[in-house]
Amino acid sequence: MKNTLDKFGTFGTLLAALIAAPACCLPLLASVGAALGFGVFARYNTMLTYLLQFSVVLAVIGAFIGFRQHHNYKPLVLATLSAIGIFYAYNVQLSQVLVYSSLLGLIAAAIWNSIEGRKCATCTPNTLKLQSTLTCPLCGYQCTETMPTDACWYFYECHGCKALLKPKAGDCCVFCSFGSVKCPPIQNGTCGC
Repeated sequence: MKNTLDKFGTFGTLLAALIAAPACCLPLLASVGAALGFGVFARYNTMLTYLLQFSVVLAVIGAFIGFRQHHNYKPLVLATLSAIGIFYAYNVQLSQVLVYSSLLGLIAAAIWNSIEGRKCATCTPNTLKLQSTLTCPLCGYQCTETMPTDACWYFYECHGCKALLKPKAGDCCVFCSFGSVKCPPIQNGTCGC
């Protein structure tokens, strides 16, 4: 649910705006809402305005959760500025342009968060190959080991000849020098060795 909170909040904001538009003098949203049959909810405009603002808060919380996952602050900034625009337009001074642009900003932020989340999903440890077969350069003995996700093994004792292996020059660990798969920090580009 937390991965879709911004989309849920944005959809809720848009839906509430379509329903509450006649009371807020937003002709474009009012005509679309009426065409979709939302005119029957006209007597609940006060409650719908609160629902709209609650949905905006959910959208911003979802954008913040997305930021914590993919660390790109731009969708969060866009969602926050859009939320401020909606709150200002609904509570301080009504501006049709501000409401429409803020709604578009929330939609863009939700889409942007989704794209960034998909990009980031390819970097998670779940997609890393954690098994590597080490081959001793001295005796040829092979052993499959599970690699740590947050560190590099600098030394490894061969189970065949008991030689102490260490990485070749330029490699960060024994998996990068003698393994069938590079270490996880190299796979996801976070190796600090």
